[in-house]
Amino acid sequence: MGKANILVIDDESDIVELLKYNLAKEGYDVEFAFNGFDGIKIAEVVKPDLIILDLMLPDLSGYEVCKRIKRNSYLALIPIIFLSAKKEEVDKILGFESGAEDYISKPFSVNELLARIRAILKRIVPANLAKDNKTTGILDEFRFKNIRVNVNKHSVTVKNVEIKLSPIEFKILIFLMTYAGDVFSREKLLDNVWGNNSFVEPRTVDVHIRRLRLNIEIDESIKFIETIRGVGYKFIDEKV
Repeated sequence: MGKANILVIDDESDIVELLKYNLAKEGYDVEFAFNGFDGIKIAEVVKPDLIILDLMLPDLSGYEVCKRIKRNSYLALIPIIFLSAKKEEVDKILGFESGAEDYISKPFSVNELLARIRAILKRIVPANLAKDNKTTGILDEFRFKNIRVNVNKHSVTVKNVEIKLSPIEFKILIFLMTYAGDVFSREKLLDNVWGNNSFVEPRTVDVHIRRLRLNIEIDESIKFIETIRGVGYKFIDEKV
């Protein structure tokens, strides 16, 4: 496996230089842009493995850049970390709802950022996941009601329409479908989906579940994920 390629989109030159130095020191290839439009163009050309995105850019907001990247079928699965001076909870929630996998407030610890990058890159569902299915118990394909999921192809269709999910949304869906009918708390989902080394807060689980529901429950008469109040979430196990 080659080096992971990371794209930094930030208009503060000192932040960019700091990240370029430390990411390169960790063995990553680094691209950078100082505004949103250039960042999107570079992403389309190099298709990075991960994007670090500032929220306050001179042209587009970080939210808009994130949304445009996630709407692009060629780029939609690239994980995005917001790096922002905005620290309010509402800013973080908006960041997750726009499609980001993580949100870090400035000023930030370089070591913490590197740890989060490693955690995200580890948990991205690999292309050869199907090869490991015999030992993990994960099926190659799931079929529930009007949803079809092919693990090996990383594809999800609902009513024969292809649905684009982020890596985390896809991994949550696969995990819940694998154990359909079982209820999992936020903490259990964090352990099994994000991993023990994650820095993600439990509230983040709710945001990703909400986004996942919006993506797959396009038929209001059919629900896939049920909230068990005070306990957690489960995938409704009514198979076709």
